[in-house]
Amino acid sequence: MSRRGWLLIVAIGLVAGLGWAALAPLPVRATREQPFVIPEGTWQRRRSGDPVDILPQHIRLTLGINDVLLLKNQDTVPQTFGPALLMPGQSFRLPFEVASDYQFACTAHASGQMTIIVDPFPASPWGRLRWRALKLAESFGNKTHEPTT
Repeated sequence: MSRRGWLLIVAIGLVAGLGWAALAPLPVRATREQPFVIPEGTWQRRRSGDPVDILPQHIRLTLGINDVLLLKNQDTVPQTFGPALLMPGQSFRLPFEVASDYQFACTAHASGQMTIIVDPFPASPWGRLRWRALKLAESFGNKTHEPTT
């Protein structure tokens, strides 16, 4: 097959992939929770000077898909997240109903703050394409911050 033929096949595959990403329905989940765990020993490691990076600085949620943040404190000391005090073994569910950027105080971060970015539901084909591209980029860039269930 000629070089031109291969380029045509690659171009058709690229257009088909982009078409699917823009038009296919978004995944339906049994739960809309996005879980994150504060593991045991986080506070002790931070006290000893270890630059603990348990949770990402920015968590991105999407209305209608994963719009409930679930934090689980498995550490042996209480942790603060925004107005909530999470005792050891306790979980905290925070649902979001408005797309916006939210700043929270968080004792599980060295900086003491975390940003929750809540995106609107991607109803249009371009919105679904953008949503899938962001998810793909997150999967490559956040290997150390994958949520633990």
